[in-house]
Amino acid sequence: MAQSNHITTNNEVLVKVEGLSKKFCKNLKTSLWYGVKDLISGVSGSSKERLLRDKEFWAVKDINFELRRGECLGLIGHNGAGKSTLLKILNGLINPDAGKVTIKGRVGALIELGAGFNPILSGRENIYNNGAILGFSRKEIDGKLETIISFAELEEFIDMPVQHYSSGMKVRLGFAVAAQMEPDVLIIDEVLAVGDLGFILKCFKTIDSILPQTAVIFVSHNMPMISRICTQIILMDHGSSQFQGDDVGKAIDLYYNRFAENESLVVFTDSSIELSFSEVVSSTFENSIAQLQWGTQLQFLFEFKILSPIKDYEFFIIIVDKEQRPIARLKVNDDNLSPIDGNPSFAFKVCHNNLQLSKGLYSINLAVRERISKCPVFRINGILPFQIIHREETWEPFLLTSSFKTISSKTH
Repeated sequence: MAQSNHITTNNEVLVKVEGLSKKFCKNLKTSLWYGVKDLISGVSGSSKERLLRDKEFWAVKDINFELRRGECLGLIGHNGAGKSTLLKILNGLINPDAGKVTIKGRVGALIELGAGFNPILSGRENIYNNGAILGFSRKEIDGKLETIISFAELEEFIDMPVQHYSSGMKVRLGFAVAAQMEPDVLIIDEVLAVGDLGFILKCFKTIDSILPQTAVIFVSHNMPMISRICTQIILMDHGSSQFQGDDVGKAIDLYYNRFAENESLVVFTDSSIELSFSEVVSSTFENSIAQLQWGTQLQFLFEFKILSPIKDYEFFIIIVDKEQRPIARLKVNDDNLSPIDGNPSFAFKVCHNNLQLSKGLYSINLAVRERISKCPVFRINGILPFQIIHREETWEPFLLTSSFKTISSKTH
């Protein structure tokens, strides 16, 4: 990887990635043997490095992009997509098997919790170490020291060994060093998710202030964060770029779409009923996921097979987000749902009008219990994925309708 510390102009490309690829081996013993063979044969870096051998896979495959000062590139994708490997290559922690990375200027990186810190040294000593690595003199670090400590909110703990810091303290110190050193390129991984909300908001305010002079590469599973600061985006899947461009909203929609799991999990059953069919009632589907516009009607259809004499059941329909966090529940049925004309199955439809869930991907956990005894009968998780379509990305799980009206102010 080529890196230069000369001062760049506003229009100059600070990060250029060309045909970047990195492969790993699933087996340690095989990986060591391949390494020995490559050293002996001297083929490392040749075109043969693009060929996969037995038990190898591409962690990063043929990634290309350019990033200028004032631009923020979002890297999104599910776990194992190759985002962290790409960041480690950009930060010089590992070498690619193919391709080239050119970075101009100083690089500040926050890609792993505590990475770059010496655990037995104090926070203060680690600030000087990190500053020296970035090319700052001791006098320059002296001038930034108090600002870094204050930003990290670690005045009482700055002379304590970093090994005794909590994860949140490490994040605060890491971001403070990475951002306050005024890097030309700032690389941020998902570690910001460890911090508290107040600190995260302070981080984004800092990113806003330094972005005109910096190129930022940002990795997160939080799509409102991505939408908030990114000017261009790459959606990665199995090491490759599946979508790339400046249409951040489209990439986020594709990300949500890919998050749906086809396999559901029956958590519990007493074998008295069985879910035989279910669907989200919608006119639009993409990759088997219902697409619903915000503010429209949400409808589910369920059909159950009766395996033993039916009782008076309550049906709990729990809406969960893509991280399987429960965020809402539909009101349970007031009346008993019974078969029609003695059929061995029964079906029902449940509706919710004026859907005001925020933009994103959701699914359903369905629980059934006896109304009188409250005994559980059936539970299944992760079914019926559906996607809410809206132009806005929001942090909160609900985007509620409202009206604003100007009134005369009151003076107290």
